[in-house]
Amino acid sequence: MSISDAEHGSESVMEQVGPNIIHHVSNSDISHPIIHLPTISGIDFSVTKHVLMLWLVSFLVGVAVIVPVRRFLSGDRSVPTGWMNALEITIQFIRDSIVKPNVGPKWVMTWTPLVLTFFFFILFANGIGMIPIFDVLGAFNRFILNVPASDSHNFINGILHGGVTATGNFNVTAGLATITFFSIIIAGTMAHGFINHWKNLAPPGLPWPVYIILIPIEVMGLFVKPFALTMRLAANMTGGHIALLALLSLMPIFGEMFHSTVAGFGVAFVSVPIAVAISALEIIVVLVQAYVFTLLTAVFVGMAINVHH
Repeated sequence: MSISDAEHGSESVMEQVGPNIIHHVSNSDISHPIIHLPTISGIDFSVTKHVLMLWLVSFLVGVAVIVPVRRFLSGDRSVPTGWMNALEITIQFIRDSIVKPNVGPKWVMTWTPLVLTFFFFILFANGIGMIPIFDVLGAFNRFILNVPASDSHNFINGILHGGVTATGNFNVTAGLATITFFSIIIAGTMAHGFINHWKNLAPPGLPWPVYIILIPIEVMGLFVKPFALTMRLAANMTGGHIALLALLSLMPIFGEMFHSTVAGFGVAFVSVPIAVAISALEIIVVLVQAYVFTLLTAVFVGMAINVHH
């Protein structure tokens, strides 16, 4: 009987790969929360791993972005240096290259703060998802402290459930996309008035039978935009991690297939370099997905402000 069989009964490695991958990319189950909180009105407010990561991301964004900017604005320096210089370059790029061309010069200062918040929040959330914080803690717990993985009362074992990439959670990306959805409506209302904003969904002067088809399509388009934002960000951030775990899982799979540890190590010479290459690609994806989400938000808001049919 192999070690795997001893720990998981009669399950083979192939049967464990799928659940193991899902375990490492999904949120921790509510039965394994990081912080236990009481249930109010039937809603369990216990903190899961993704909620904890959102708190951590918010704290880091505050420390790395908000605090330096506030300090610079309240200081005497007229020329930024160091980290503040990098922030200024990033902020000016997003304002001048993303927001202004889409919403126009009149509304650029109105919507730049929202787009910047999206960019830095998603960037930090994506970036932290690339750092194996909890995996390192688990390895330290297992091999240094010699705590068995089966010890459910151990605190570190209790926080290992689920993945760390909060933006890989569809609930998180749906929340961000919902903000974009209402921002589109608010932007159109501010620019044209509430009634005219909804009239702008369809161009005037068309034969009335066309509106029977066109208006439902335009209304559906309102919901397709946030849905696309939700799926794109979450799927991209989850897909890379699944690919990495699938490649690394080839080692135990081949080891079991050929009943040889040597076979598993042999596959490692192929799977590990590919996994490293995908990790390097993921670093680019971290930045690109933050950029794409903010760009599309600016585009959608701009479409509500600058109506062209």
